[in-house]
Amino acid sequence: MSVWLHLTAGRGPVECRLAVEGLVRALCAEAAGVGVEASVIDQAEAEQGLLSAVVSLEGDGAEALASTWRGTVQWTCPSPVRPGWKRKNWFVAVDLLEPARVGAGGIAERDLRWETFRASGAGGQHVNKTESAVRLRHLPTGIVVDCQSERSQHRNRAMALARLGAALRLREEEARRQAGEERWSQTVEITDRGGNAVRVYKGPGFTRAR
Repeated sequence: MSVWLHLTAGRGPVECRLAVEGLVRALCAEAAGVGVEASVIDQAEAEQGLLSAVVSLEGDGAEALASTWRGTVQWTCPSPVRPGWKRKNWFVAVDLLEPARVGAGGIAERDLRWETFRASGAGGQHVNKTESAVRLRHLPTGIVVDCQSERSQHRNRAMALARLGAALRLREEEARRQAGEERWSQTVEITDRGGNAVRVYKGPGFTRAR
């Protein structure tokens, strides 16, 4: 059974995106050290670093490892892109990514349109000869999600639903922000991140400090 961990820089600056990139490497290295197979199955690239990434963990210790990462992870390092910048603490949110449930969270079966197609790129003959890739359209919002990172169509459908659920939550957060709640939400976020980091990493090499 696999566990998906979603790491995101949220609305953080470029340093947080660099933190996502470095923490993905740290997570994969730690997983290898405890016999858990880790692979990056989805990522949103930025000009520098990653906006977000989904790491699949598989093996007997996958759930236990994932539980130690859930929450806010802090990276303490002078900005590598803004020399002399006073701020040295950057934060990444980490949580489980689970398929959204049809019928919950504003997702209705009648609003979904599924398509299947052959995956492209690396993956070998199996990937290229079967229609394992999926495209999901959410009709009310126009959101379109393509997933082809998994060999199984079932797993790609699950990933598509997970990404759709995440996209819908982001839309809701943006709507609240535009409605005038931005100042309140930022205050809560900063307070939470400042004192409740589940892990702390330091320096350009992402050495774990706590």
